[in-house]
Amino acid sequence: MSTPETLRQRRPLVTGGKTVHDVSLDVCAPAERWGSRGYWLGFSTSQTALFIYLCAWLLVQTIGLKLVGINNRMDWGSFIVNFVFWVGIGHAGTLISAILFLFRQNWRTSINRAAEAMTVFAVSCAGVFPMLHTGRPWLAILFVFPYPNFRGPLWTNFRSPLEWDVFAVSTYATVSVLFWYMGMIPDLATLRDRAKHPIRKYLYGLFSMGWRGSMRHWVHYETAYMIFAALATPLVLSVHTIVSFDFAVSILPGWHTTIFPPYFVAGAIFSGFAMVVTLLVPARKLFHLEDYITIDHLEVMNKIILLTGSLVGFSYITEFFIAVYSGAPFEKFAFLNRAFGPFGWAYWIMMSCNLITPQFFWFKKIRRSIPLMFLLSIFVNIGMWFERYVIVVTLTRAFVMPQWGTYVMTFWDAVILLGSFGQFMTLFLLFCRVLPVCNMSEIKAFHPDTLRQIRESHDHE
Repeated sequence: MSTPETLRQRRPLVTGGKTVHDVSLDVCAPAERWGSRGYWLGFSTSQTALFIYLCAWLLVQTIGLKLVGINNRMDWGSFIVNFVFWVGIGHAGTLISAILFLFRQNWRTSINRAAEAMTVFAVSCAGVFPMLHTGRPWLAILFVFPYPNFRGPLWTNFRSPLEWDVFAVSTYATVSVLFWYMGMIPDLATLRDRAKHPIRKYLYGLFSMGWRGSMRHWVHYETAYMIFAALATPLVLSVHTIVSFDFAVSILPGWHTTIFPPYFVAGAIFSGFAMVVTLLVPARKLFHLEDYITIDHLEVMNKIILLTGSLVGFSYITEFFIAVYSGAPFEKFAFLNRAFGPFGWAYWIMMSCNLITPQFFWFKKIRRSIPLMFLLSIFVNIGMWFERYVIVVTLTRAFVMPQWGTYVMTFWDAVILLGSFGQFMTLFLLFCRVLPVCNMSEIKAFHPDTLRQIRESHDHE
């Protein structure tokens, strides 16, 4: 049982003198009121980008992959770059929800719901790109699903890490969706009880699964939540580790390195937390949630960005040093070519954004400055996209010089990349419009009034 000392917070998780009843009023307000002008401007912009994305996707599927930069020297191109980028973005949600819950980090209460939603939407964006990369998914889909067939083995090449991605990403998506939904059940019941329109009341009642807030319901809920958190925790490490195997298990110089799994995981958390900051800074202002998503929440996330960014930067320096120190000519050339070859511009953008940018968070004034943290978080995500770009496209210079080629992103590559952000933002803004952005039940559990009542009950005992 928790003691009053363990429940005492260093800083209040809710500011502005808000009562427990105010939590319901403020968090439910975006779902109960007509959106502001800023919200509809952002939503219409995202929908426009999504429409262009769908048109570009249809055009590429109709005409062929010759519209994009893929060629016989570069088989993957921007599609796999985008896939790895979006999978990495989704890691912060699971870490905030599962790992920090197991470690009883109560500051996560106001941000975990939005982070979980971001995870689900980012993984949905990532899943599109391998299918788009096949060129003719209506034929390639036959090689993805396991079913009895005349080809012999269950999959054509079961040893390929690309098939491992099917297991890893699909498992991650399934657990993330269930974890996200189950955590919303008490809040959906609150929206159900507050709903005025019969259709809204019916839908919220349907998805709240008859929640009444009884002691029996809470016991089962907390038990299930703990189990899901324990199941989701290994996924933070395993999913992006397996994605890194797409590169690390090859014999190509610059790829077959054992540092890829840990630094891919660190980079995923790095970019994921940066995206959470990018989303929550405008969301807290747009939906008037400054008293729940406070500067203290954002500052702690900036500290994690600083930590993981330093780990990523250390990994960059380590792999470059080992490549030069090893004396292996092909390995040495691969990394020197990254830094000083035709894609050196992308390499130095990556180094500037991922190594230098997070170091600004050593300064408390910058960690607590809304405009600066928002700007730096955008630079971090730009740098993390270029990290995947550098890893993939520098392989246009492999072992034999006559086989060297080049890779140039086309207009349609850029349209599809920007359009994927339209898909992501459309889903996130829809989530903010119909579901609670913050976890009301957890905020109320750690509200100062609730903690005061618990301390008083302990004193009476």
